[in-house]
Amino acid sequence: MKYRKNVYQSFTMITQFGINMIVPILMCTMFGVYIGKKYDMLFIVVPLFIIGALAGFRNCYKMAKKIFEQESGRDTKNVKKTK
Repeated sequence: MKYRKNVYQSFTMITQFGINMIVPILMCTMFGVYIGKKYDMLFIVVPLFIIGALAGFRNCYKMAKKIFEQESGRDTKNVKKTK
């Protein structure tokens, strides 16, 4: 049963990483297309796509850092302190 729980947690984490990457990229790209069509500047899509990708990477980094800190916190709690 514990194995199944770990599999679901891993699947959830991978899904969160994907969502954290795709949402900013799509939002910035769609915003770039909208602005590009409205003001006849289609080149604006490329910089906004790059900004979205950077935002997605930042989101994934922050999430991975948070998960890593939680995992290392569990490891230190399990170690018995001796004096």
